[in-house]
Amino acid sequence: MKDLKIFNQDDFPRYLPKLHSLYADLFSSGKGFRAKLIQMMGKHLALTDRQELLLAQTIEFIHNASLLHDDLIDRSALRRSKTAAWLKYSPEYAVLAGDYLLARVMVNLSRYGNLPLIQYTAEMISDLLEGEWIQDSLVRDWNVQLNQLDQVHDLKTASLFKWCLRAPFIAQENAHPQLHQTLGEMGTMLGLLFQRGDDLLDFDVRNDEDKAVLGDLKSGYLNSFGAFLSRRFSAQQKSQLRACQTLQDIHALVGSENFNHAVLEFDEMNRQVIDLYEHKARSLESILLPAQRGLIHELIGLPSQLYFRRAR
Repeated sequence: MKDLKIFNQDDFPRYLPKLHSLYADLFSSGKGFRAKLIQMMGKHLALTDRQELLLAQTIEFIHNASLLHDDLIDRSALRRSKTAAWLKYSPEYAVLAGDYLLARVMVNLSRYGNLPLIQYTAEMISDLLEGEWIQDSLVRDWNVQLNQLDQVHDLKTASLFKWCLRAPFIAQENAHPQLHQTLGEMGTMLGLLFQRGDDLLDFDVRNDEDKAVLGDLKSGYLNSFGAFLSRRFSAQQKSQLRACQTLQDIHALVGSENFNHAVLEFDEMNRQVIDLYEHKARSLESILLPAQRGLIHELIGLPSQLYFRRAR
């Protein structure tokens, strides 16, 4: 897979050097997973180089804009093990840098001239913002339910995955209704699995990425595994959960055996999502052209990578 240069200094005005510096920091350390997903799709759909770069830049610009805004809203001090942009450059610069990325997305897509792609991208950005509003309303809600968090994950995390799966077909003016419905359902499940896998990292489960432990809990946000773990807690236990500062505190509250059992139950619940996703992916065989069907095998490999953090 060729290396796509998502961030190019020439894409942005030279008279904004601070913006260039901020973007150089931002784009230098990300995995670019969504851009790689676009490349994977493009390989099987025979996207042109221009289409592939446009789509990869679009999704990475939107994703990174959301990170700039989210870190400021959440007052997160670190992003990818480095000082968050709002702390290093100022909150005002972080907001402007995020807004500018979104503006560049619309400029780039407008030049390409595919109206359905512009419309779908605008809808996706709207979903991201709605998800942020809802997520912010759930901070310090210690009775939050999984279905409420799933709504946030669908609007925020999953909207990006749905776009990665659907946008390459839209760029080729393929509007097959069943195709887009199935891809949308698959994107929803990918987003759910990615976020639930990420939420486990917060409790130091399969945390090979060395994510800060209990970052969500300490910021007052009960993530999906936290909600699952505490679903049968009494009011007193939930009060004790709020006070936990270390993983040892969590184990002391629920018991190590109960904690490990909850992880197994959570995994099993998500394996069922993976099974459904794989069924949906296989159903694409009757829709895709013969030359495109190699995509199905690659799509089937994604859920375990995203949830269990297994390298491919």
